[in-house]
Amino acid sequence: MSATSAVPLLRRLTPGRWAALAWCAGLLFTVLLRIRLPGQEQAEVFRGVVFLRWDGLTMLALATALALRGSSLLGRRPTAGLGHLLAAAVVGSTPLGVNAIPLAQYLAVDVALYAIAAARPRKESERAVLLAAGVLLGHLGVRLLSGWSVGTTTALAVLSTTCVAWLLGRAAHQTRSHTEETRTRAAERAVTDERLRIAREMHDTVAHSIGIVALQAGAARLVIDKRPDLAREALDEIEAASRETLAGLRRMLGALRTADESAAPADASAGPPLPERPGLADLDRLAETTGAAGVRVAVRRVGAPRPLPPDLDLSAFRVLQESVTNVVRHSGADTCTVTVDHRDPDVLALTVEDPGPGPGRAPVRGGGRAGTGSGYGLVGMRERVGLLHGEFTAEPRPGGGFRVTARLPLPSGATPA
Repeated sequence: MSATSAVPLLRRLTPGRWAALAWCAGLLFTVLLRIRLPGQEQAEVFRGVVFLRWDGLTMLALATALALRGSSLLGRRPTAGLGHLLAAAVVGSTPLGVNAIPLAQYLAVDVALYAIAAARPRKESERAVLLAAGVLLGHLGVRLLSGWSVGTTTALAVLSTTCVAWLLGRAAHQTRSHTEETRTRAAERAVTDERLRIAREMHDTVAHSIGIVALQAGAARLVIDKRPDLAREALDEIEAASRETLAGLRRMLGALRTADESAAPADASAGPPLPERPGLADLDRLAETTGAAGVRVAVRRVGAPRPLPPDLDLSAFRVLQESVTNVVRHSGADTCTVTVDHRDPDVLALTVEDPGPGPGRAPVRGGGRAGTGSGYGLVGMRERVGLLHGEFTAEPRPGGGFRVTARLPLPSGATPA
């Protein structure tokens, strides 16, 4: 088995299995210390009177059973699992003829303490480490009260490893909590930024429509007496622009909640300047500018293009623009395909696919392809599509590469942008 294939296997091991492996390793080490190995004149440690007798072997077997049972309970009932492992450490030390619980019998306990401290609440982990320390100190106390010799330094060494295992587990717990909190805040900030961007774009759309209404109203007022036919045409334009603007406002503002006005908007696109209110008609220009950045974009239009409301046209372009930007930044691919499907009269389907890294190229690590690294462009796209009551997916392709799809429902009676 190669090193690269062994790493995922190790990651799949549960804390209970790690504890079981630690107990078996400690038991093997205990046995090796008490037999004469090749090259040695005698064993490293005196093996005790009962070590190889039936009663000693019975206690070792009982301790192993307790350890394996505790390991199986560690994931579901951590405290009960730790209790079984502590009992196994005490029982397993009895036939060894030692004056304190050896470190080898406490390895599984240390693994359990680390797992509890890393995954469970602080109070529960504190109770676990106090229980482990209490068993060590209690074992010494029983020997002292019985008048037997006590291995104080051995107990202190084992206690030190117990504290270190707990501290490492707490550090892992805090690191994980901080990472999750940072990721959550970044995702929330990405959603807020996208909403603010949508609100600004909607403001520009409404301002443009109101400007048309004002101009047409002024023209109608000037000619209403002399040329009523021209005034009627102006009123028709006013009605169409007003209805379209109201429809767009209902679609967006009905779902868009209040965002933090003080947040700095994130500009996900890094390409050359595009029109102030771009739409799907600007896809060829987007492909041209992206090609200059080193990624060739093939634009496919399926079905007869249709006129779209301004807000839908703008949102469709933004989704494609962000997807192409992700290909440039994170995929390592040198080409991608953008498909705009007009065949369904009720839905506009958008797809962006890339084949993955080309020869001599590699994907950028820590990017936003899956929304799990430092980039949150997919979060913004999902929010934008969701506000339009559409469907959004972003996933790896079966043959390699990545695919982003969006399906935007079209309002009935859509008018030209």
